[in-house]
Amino acid sequence: MTIKVAIDLGYEFAVKADYATVFDTLSNVPVSASFFPKVDQLVDLGDNVYRWEMAKIGLAQINLQTIYASKYTANKANGSVVWTPVAGEGNALVSGSWQVTDKKKSTHLVLKLQGELTLPLPGLMKMVVSPVVEAEFEKLVEQYIDKLAEHFGGEA
Repeated sequence: MTIKVAIDLGYEFAVKADYATVFDTLSNVPVSASFFPKVDQLVDLGDNVYRWEMAKIGLAQINLQTIYASKYTANKANGSVVWTPVAGEGNALVSGSWQVTDKKKSTHLVLKLQGELTLPLPGLMKMVVSPVVEAEFEKLVEQYIDKLAEHFGGEA
């Protein structure tokens, strides 16, 4: 038995660093991933595809680990970094994008994330587990943004 948990998050903020520095950091997946908390392992599968293996999280007697792969495409001219899910790798499908805009004295960022996690749990657990998984994912993304903002000299 499995349950599916959907994630849909969006963030918008500005940082003090220049466009080139921000874009180069976010478009380099291993560098960008180094700011994301609780990444157990990032595996380069080639052709701009990376498998993310997150640290296990514990919920009472249950230990869950999220593993997924995404293909990354960066376009510096239009300021986009986009990732699309790769099926058959792990227990989640994750997509998203960064939109990076030069505002001269700051760099404006828009982050969008969508995901679907498949967890090996009975259906009855969905009401309990879904909010916890969603909250944990949101907390990790917010920590990621905080670490990036600090790296880029703070929010503008």
